Amino acid sequence: MLKDKVIIITGGAGLIGKELVKAVVENKGTAVIADIDLNKAEQTKNQLSKMFKSSCVDFVSLDITSKDSTKECLSYVHSKYKKIDALVNNAYPRNKSYGKHFFEVDYEDFVDNVGMNLGGYFLSSQIFGKFFQDQGHGNIVNISSIYGLIAPKFEIYENTDMTVPIEYSAIKSGLINLTKYMAKYFKDSGIRVNAISPGGILDKQPEEFIKNYNSYCLSKGMLNANDLNGTLVYLLSDLSSFVNGQNIIVDDGFVL
Repeated sequence: MLKDKVIIITGGAGLIGKELVKAVVENKGTAVIADIDLNKAEQTKNQLSKMFKSSCVDFVSLDITSKDSTKECLSYVHSKYKKIDALVNNAYPRNKSYGKHFFEVDYEDFVDNVGMNLGGYFLSSQIFGKFFQDQGHGNIVNISSIYGLIAPKFEIYENTDMTVPIEYSAIKSGLINLTKYMAKYFKDSGIRVNAISPGGILDKQPEEFIKNYNSYCLSKGMLNANDLNGTLVYLLSDLSSFVNGQNIIVDDGFVL
């Protein structure tokens, strides 16, 4: 479904990003892992190249909070492949203070984390959006969250050390509206912009939390990272040519 398409995935060496890269390669696209951790990106590239016996995996250094880094990433990919079909905004930069409860969050940390993440998505979309405009076509997929749509269900975090940081809700809700804004702003340019809002992704969370979370779902409960793959492939493929400005929820009914 993605044959001959060149797709950049930011944060492509991470938990979700790695699965998104796999989905692109499985569907005969070229996946470029764009990650701030260059060693991890290279390891992921080598692992997936061996797994799929494919040369359609590449990697490049990218810090989405840096204009120079983003431009260098774009230049490298365009120079090598002569085109870029899509950008998947998946990276999640945050500072060392991220993850605190509401009353423990300093103003400076709130601004820093929102700026790095939501600001980083804006920056990469702006730079790649201009390139797509000049190229005459392009596709941007933003990875948001169910907590960009609803208030957290704080009760599922009881008896655990976990919480939903206030920055997360601000970032993910802002990202959904950024998606709609850009889709409309790029009208008649050949550029589509959509978002995916996943539910909780399994990542060694406490059993008590998983039990509480799953009680709000309809069948499976918490997702594996690769449960997003079908939706991503659809949005990157020509099957969704007229899907624009949308946010697709993949959460096993958690928000219902």
